[in-house]
Amino acid sequence: MNPLRISASSYSNTAPLVWSFLYGSNHGKVEIILDNAPARSAELLSQGRVDAALVPVIASQSIPDVKLIPGVCVGARERVRSVCLVTRGRELEDVRSVSLDTSSRTSVVLTKIIFREYLGFEPEWRPAAPDVDAMLAESDAALLIGDPALSLSKDEGGRMKDELPLPSLKIFDLAELWRRHTGLGFVFAMWMTTRESCEIDFSAARDEGLGHIAEIAANYAPQTGLSIEALTEYLSENISYSIDDPMQRGLELYLDLAHRHNLTERKPELRLI
Repeated sequence: MNPLRISASSYSNTAPLVWSFLYGSNHGKVEIILDNAPARSAELLSQGRVDAALVPVIASQSIPDVKLIPGVCVGARERVRSVCLVTRGRELEDVRSVSLDTSSRTSVVLTKIIFREYLGFEPEWRPAAPDVDAMLAESDAALLIGDPALSLSKDEGGRMKDELPLPSLKIFDLAELWRRHTGLGFVFAMWMTTRESCEIDFSAARDEGLGHIAEIAANYAPQTGLSIEALTEYLSENISYSIDDPMQRGLELYLDLAHRHNLTERKPELRLI
């Protein structure tokens, strides 16, 4: 029998969820495909090319027969640091155009919800590659996700901070904006499958990966530009890999608002395996 195939993005914040499959007790038990775009994992799952994938949560509303694997996620209770809007000193109320990193549809939809629902207006949206200089040359603000966003929130010593070293630039953390307006946490991605059952214990795999945060931080620090200490802090304190009640309610509200603003077609539905 062929091994199960799974897919996930290769960002540092997904590493604790896939460590077991690459190096731990689940090594060799599945075939794993890594890509630098979470949307690519959603595409592979929707095409039936993988059995399970770590997918942006908005995809749960568009992939036929998809089911969420409960309990495990990439989310944030307060601040995420790796999903942000960046401007050259502008407040969001003054933004009239936004370059969107389309690697994750969840973050794109969240950005649109924040502007439509909470800021009360809609700027012009412009899809773009994740290059902050090029994005801000074209637009008032840039949406960045994953390690490209994380690498911005550091000082010269590799310690994370709230704003860029360049005083002309401002960073707005999307999870923090969401919490400010809703009081809730946010879920960015979850494991999903189109199968009726899934024999992989993703919770146990997560727990194994979280036991190797120090190794993961040492491995990813060079590509993010953060110190090992700062990256350990990010993976341990900013990212939540388990869903608590405020995050669950945040997920349900997010999907409801996405549908209300015509960003998804069908009435929100969460089907768990």
